[in-house]
Amino acid sequence: MKKLKVILMIALSTLALQACNSGEKDSTETADSLNMEKDTSVAGPGIAVVEDDAKFVVDAGNGGMTEVELSKLAQQKATNAKAKEYADMMVMDHSKANEELKALAKAKNVTLPDSLNADSKKAWADLNAKTGKDFDKAYVSTMVSEHKKTVAMFESASKDLKDAELKAFVDKTLPTLKGHLDKITAINDGMK
Repeated sequence: MKKLKVILMIALSTLALQACNSGEKDSTETADSLNMEKDTSVAGPGIAVVEDDAKFVVDAGNGGMTEVELSKLAQQKATNAKAKEYADMMVMDHSKANEELKALAKAKNVTLPDSLNADSKKAWADLNAKTGKDFDKAYVSTMVSEHKKTVAMFESASKDLKDAELKAFVDKTLPTLKGHLDKITAINDGMK
């Protein structure tokens, strides 16, 4: 009887915890929600860009953070010299771009995510579970797919952004992102 009570208490606690967590938004959803609540029609505390521009800033912020965090992991765990060198470049280049984006976001009163979103956390955990050559292949493959998405997002943003300062940031950053994609594609091809 005592065991049954303990099991029931554990089950109820688990269900209660899941119920509390199921309503939680991830960091990009939270940032998007906060940005949508800001009034664009008044000077001062309102957001200084249109909704689509703010969404780009949030997505780019999460993407930049993700690439830095995955690359920091690769700095520690990669065994392939080219992958490790690439990770060093990612941390340096994306940290710099992230700081520029933070300054722009602050000037435009756009809230950035304060941590990786759920998908990025899962990608980090999946990558962290790997070791050796499996890690190297997974990191390189992830960087190829992430940079393809990022380049496409920045190319669209270059055409579609309304804010001139954000567009200038995109146009300045895009050649570096394309260079990253070319380099990681070459590393990936060399690993096959």
